[in-house]
Amino acid sequence: QVHLVESGGGLVQPGGSLRLSCAASGFGFSTSIMSWYRQAPGKERELVAFMFSTDSAQYADSVKGRFTISRDNAKKTVSLQMNSLKPEDTAVYYCRAEAVAGIYWGQGTQVTVSS
Repeated sequence: QVHLVESGGGLVQPGGSLRLSCAASGFGFSTSIMSWYRQAPGKERELVAFMFSTDSAQYADSVKGRFTISRDNAKKTVSLQMNSLKPEDTAVYYCRAEAVAGIYWGQGTQVTVSS
């Protein structure tokens, strides 16, 4: 059974940092493209960052230079380090796996950036 469980969300002030983590199980993690998406109220879900191998990552323009995606294939985890957070980063953040067997989503974790 596939599981993607996000953690690390919360309330942070503008300019602050948060680190999201996603623990995966039930599929071939090391051969999967791992991504972070987010969805703000009233908006469509959007891609934040994705990573196939441990040395390749792509980011949305809105987060370049502030967010860093990383993965640990041995621990089957993917993380998103978010620095210099802005109010417009407020959203539910989702972990997504594009595996050989299919596409899987986590349940999401809320990130709120507010003073």
